[in-house]
Amino acid sequence: MPSSPPLQRLSLLPLLLPLLFLAMFTNSQPLSTSGRWLIDTSTAKRMKLRCVNWAAHMPAVVAEGLDKQPLNSITMRAASLGFNCVRLTWATHLFTKEHYENLTVGESLRSLGLDKALEGVKRNNGGMVGMGVREAYDEVVKAIGDAGMMVVLDNHVSRPQWCCGGQDGNGFFGDLYFDPDDWLIGLDFVARRFRGYSQVIGMSMRNELRGPRESQEAWYRNITEGASRIHEANPNVLVIVSGLHYDTDLSFLHHQPLNSTYDNKLVFEVHWYSFSIRRDWANKSPNIVCSSATKKLEQQAAFLVKNDDDGDGGTPLFVSEFGVDQRGWNRADNRFLSCFLMFAAEKDLDWALWALQGSYYKRNGVVGLDETYGVFDFNWDQPRNPKFQQRFRLIQQMLQVSDSSSNATYQIIYHPHSGKCLNADENNKVLLSDCQKKSRWNYNGEGSQVQLVGSTNCLQLVGDGLPVVLSSECDDNRSTWKAVSESKYQIFAKDLQGRALCLEGNSTEASILTKECLCLGNSTCSENPQVQWFNFVPSNIP
Repeated sequence: MPSSPPLQRLSLLPLLLPLLFLAMFTNSQPLSTSGRWLIDTSTAKRMKLRCVNWAAHMPAVVAEGLDKQPLNSITMRAASLGFNCVRLTWATHLFTKEHYENLTVGESLRSLGLDKALEGVKRNNGGMVGMGVREAYDEVVKAIGDAGMMVVLDNHVSRPQWCCGGQDGNGFFGDLYFDPDDWLIGLDFVARRFRGYSQVIGMSMRNELRGPRESQEAWYRNITEGASRIHEANPNVLVIVSGLHYDTDLSFLHHQPLNSTYDNKLVFEVHWYSFSIRRDWANKSPNIVCSSATKKLEQQAAFLVKNDDDGDGGTPLFVSEFGVDQRGWNRADNRFLSCFLMFAAEKDLDWALWALQGSYYKRNGVVGLDETYGVFDFNWDQPRNPKFQQRFRLIQQMLQVSDSSSNATYQIIYHPHSGKCLNADENNKVLLSDCQKKSRWNYNGEGSQVQLVGSTNCLQLVGDGLPVVLSSECDDNRSTWKAVSESKYQIFAKDLQGRALCLEGNSTEASILTKECLCLGNSTCSENPQVQWFNFVPSNIP
C-alpha cells in the first residue's frame, strides 16, 4: 500500500501516539475462560471485549469503507474511540468457492458496477486494488492487530449478501445457500488460515441462525461438529456459539448444556436490538418496557453469567451485536440504549456494537447506502454522534475483575441517559460528570443511606427542584433511598413533608436535582422517566 501523503500522516499523529502503547497492552493473546469471564491465558487476568462490528460479508467480499479512508486510518480511529476489538464478518463462499480464489478487489467491485467505489479504493488504498479478495481480508486483519486491537472472525453468511431475512436462504443448516458441509470446510479453512495471527482471539461460528428449518436437534448436531472443527484447527481461539431465533435464544441450554472438551474456550453470544418491540419502546413507558425486556434477556441468555451458590461458575456471554441509530433521532432506539447501557454496566458484559461502517459499497441494490447505525459518519472520518465516547464511556471500562480474592466491592452510580456518573468533587459537591473518574459509594439496598466511600457523608435530599447534597446528617428520611417503578432504576427519598422525590439529571447540566417521580404506574406516560434512571453498578476494581 502506498504511503500516506505528509498532511495525512500529520493528521493521524494524535491517534498514532497512544496506540504505540495500546498495542503493547491490548494484544495479549490467546484468551481463555474462567467461570463467566474471559481471561488472558498467560496472566490469568480478565480481558474485557469492547468491540465494534465491521462488515466484510457483502457481495463485494471486501471490508466496507476502503473507498473512503486509508485502511490504517480506519483502524486507528476505531481504536482511538475506545474499542479494543473488531468483530470482522466473513462469508463462507469467500473461502470455499473457486470463484473467489483469484478474484481481485478491483475485479470484484467492477463486476458489481461499483466504479465510484473502485476509484475511492484506488485513491485511498491503491495497493489493494490488484490484491486478491482473500488477501485483502488478511490485510484488514493485520491492520486491526497493528492498531492494537483484537479480532473476532464472524461467519456471518454463506452466500455474500446482506443479513438477515427469514427466507433469504442463509438462515439455517440446509437452507438454499447454507450447506452444512461447505460451512464446516469454511470454518476449518479460516481457523487454519489465521492460526498464526495472534490478534485473532475468537471465531464466531454463525450469525443469527433463523428461519422455518430451525430446530434444537439440528442446532446441537451442527454446532457440536462446527465447534470441534474450529478447536481442532486452531486450539488457541475462543469458540463463540450463537443461539436460535436471530441469536436471541439460548434458553434450551438450561436443560441440555452443550457438551465439549474445550470448555475453557467456549463462549456464547446473544444479540439485542429494539427491533422486535420497537413500537413499545417508542410509545410506552421505558420503565415497563425495559423491565420486561431485561427479564426476557435474563431468561433467554443472561442466565449464563450467573454464578453458582458458592460464587463460582457461570459461562461467558458476549453481546456480539447491539446497536442504535447514531444520529440520535430515533425515539425507540434512544430509549432502548439507556436500558442496554444500564444492563451491560450492571453485568459488566463483553460486547460488540453494530457497526463501525458509515456506508456500504452496495446494500440491497442501493449503491453507497448511508449506515445510520454506523459509529463513523458517511465519510468515515469522524464519529456520527459527537457524544459517542461520553455515552459509552462506562461500559468501555472494566468494572469487575475475575479474581475472587478481590473483596473491595463498592458501587458506581450511573446515569445512562447522559452516559455520566454521579460523582463528588474535591469540595464535596455532588455532580453529574464524566465516568472516567468515578466516585465510590456504598449502598446496602432498600431503605439505606448512600455513603461516599472513605467518608462519613451521605447523599441527602434538600427539596423539590433543588440539588442533592452530601451531608453528615444521615439519620432521617432525607438520606434514606429506595428504588421505585417497574424498572427499579428511579431512586427516591422523602422530604420533610413526606413527599417522595426522585434523583434527576440530564446531559447538559452538572447538577443532580430531586423532583417528583415520573411515570409511576403509567404505561403510556408522555414524559421520559429515563432522566431519573440511576443504577448502583457493582465494582471490585482496586
